[in-house]
Amino acid sequence: MTDKLIVFDTTLRDGEQSPGASMTRDEKVRIARALERMRVDVIEAGFPIASPGDFESVKAVADAVTDSTVCGLARALDRDIDRAGEALKGANSARIHTFIATSPIHMKMKLRMQPDAVLAQAVAAVKRARKYTDNVEFSPEDAGRSELDFLCRVLEAVIDAGATTVNIPDTVGYNLPHQFGALIGNLMERVPNADKAVFSVHCHNDLGLAVANSLAAVTAGARQVECTINGLGERAGNAALEEVVMAVSTRHDVFDCTVDHIDRTQIVPCSRLVSSITGFTVQPNKAIVGANAFAHESGIHQDGVLKSRETYEIMRAEDVGWSTNRMVLGKHSGRNAFRSRLAELGVTFASEEELNAAFVRFKELADKKHEIFDDDLQALVTEASLEAENERVKLVSLKVCSETGETPHAAVTLNVDGEEQTGEADGSGPVDATFKAIESVVRSGTELQLYSVNNITSGTDSQGEVTVRLEQGGRIVNGQGADTDIVIASAKAYVNALNKIFTPEDREHPQV
Repeated sequence: MTDKLIVFDTTLRDGEQSPGASMTRDEKVRIARALERMRVDVIEAGFPIASPGDFESVKAVADAVTDSTVCGLARALDRDIDRAGEALKGANSARIHTFIATSPIHMKMKLRMQPDAVLAQAVAAVKRARKYTDNVEFSPEDAGRSELDFLCRVLEAVIDAGATTVNIPDTVGYNLPHQFGALIGNLMERVPNADKAVFSVHCHNDLGLAVANSLAAVTAGARQVECTINGLGERAGNAALEEVVMAVSTRHDVFDCTVDHIDRTQIVPCSRLVSSITGFTVQPNKAIVGANAFAHESGIHQDGVLKSRETYEIMRAEDVGWSTNRMVLGKHSGRNAFRSRLAELGVTFASEEELNAAFVRFKELADKKHEIFDDDLQALVTEASLEAENERVKLVSLKVCSETGETPHAAVTLNVDGEEQTGEADGSGPVDATFKAIESVVRSGTELQLYSVNNITSGTDSQGEVTVRLEQGGRIVNGQGADTDIVIASAKAYVNALNKIFTPEDREHPQV
């Protein structure tokens, strides 16, 4: 049993399964590089069989990452495993993660397979994955509701077949900490060859217990935790990486393993990057990475902290990266300073033309606000990648009139499939009028499900970051936009969401 806790990040795979959280290949590479700077052990880059785009994203991450292990997900099917092996060819260190459901309800209702057939397919999948890499992980999906005896049989068989990691998922977030910890302990005790594989856990947050269940499993002997930045993931999300890492780091008196290899100062920058790219904002009172995580308003608390920080703070804000995000650039900053700071943030340019275009955008922003922080730069690069995707609809111009006692009115010019079109509309407010004016042109038939505004930095000259969630025929997408003018940011976000709606999606869900 190792004293190191292996941190397995699945933001790029399970996190992307949040409705509307799809990421482009370049965005996945940016996040992967941020995770590598944090020294995350394993990066699950995606599900290669899901679509050509997913395959290319996993391949790009495998080619870009040099230190962390890059993992691809595959069902226990030959074509899935072969596709994952192909995508991971360029990785310095590759892992194939294959899975099949083992709970009675999943086997009967979803797979429609008998237990012996499930066991045989699991073994065959692990053996096939071993043809591509010695680093093979197996997950019995819905293990948290599986029968213990059958689970033991499956784990023993897949370890014999060559699985080096066996992951126990609480796929539907059903377990309680004492139950889940006991399950891990029982499995490690009853599986005869348990010492030949690392035991891992993957917990969902449906009852708000993903982190608690993961930590209970660690105390019972699990030595890998699968998690995501900001707890991103489908439904209620996954165990939050930042919470797992800081719990083990802070309570070293309880856990007999360490996360000392993780660069914890990269936690906040990585959280901000994921939030910026996905459009899923972090709630202010979110542990570790929320804006209020280290804030004190109570007079008693403030007095205590001033006398001795340890009275009310069990962690230092700077230890998780809050003080590292203060590099300030301005209108007088040069191209080299701009390039160097973006490189430190994991952003590189394929050509001088790309650098020059980004630098022009930086100068335009610098004319609008005095100080430009790292978060502004992240938003600038994210917006540039969003605009690169805007092939069908582009915002050309927007004029909005809003005054006391008058109905707000918006006039918009869009470039749709290469042709400029204009539209006008009244609304209950300037943003409402803007969205209606856009719809008067595109007539998308979508339904607005979410409109969210977040300030990127502080101050009245801060950029506003807007997230728009649209639904069409059961498909949900998020759009993002940023600008010092919140109405323009809103229009950008709406247009970005429309372009995602207009892009056909052939992505296969990994649990289908």
